[in-house]
Amino acid sequence: MPGKINNQYGAINIDDNVLASIAGMSAMECYGLVGMAIKNAKDGLVELLRREHLTKGVKVYSDDNKLIIDLYIVVQFGIKISVVANNIIDKVKYNIESLTGMNVDKVNIHVQSVRVQK
Repeated sequence: MPGKINNQYGAINIDDNVLASIAGMSAMECYGLVGMAIKNAKDGLVELLRREHLTKGVKVYSDDNKLIIDLYIVVQFGIKISVVANNIIDKVKYNIESLTGMNVDKVNIHVQSVRVQK
């Protein structure tokens, strides 16, 4: 269900792919994040997504002008995961709320893998 904003002039519908793109690009700006991972990590294999496929690592749920965003990520080895996750949550929430005017209820971080940088 796309995000919807009603005002005195009419309604604005924001597609979930747009919200997922904003969330993915916002997350990629954070230090310690290697990249986005595919949502369905079956068989224990995690696929690191390229920049043009960031939305595959993001799931957006919208309900009554409130958003729930799930991010599937790969973090860098040696960096505290909780700090990286909190930075991502703050950045994604701020950017979604300031760009769309919608309220973000939750940002859930799913760490799919840890990667050692060469």
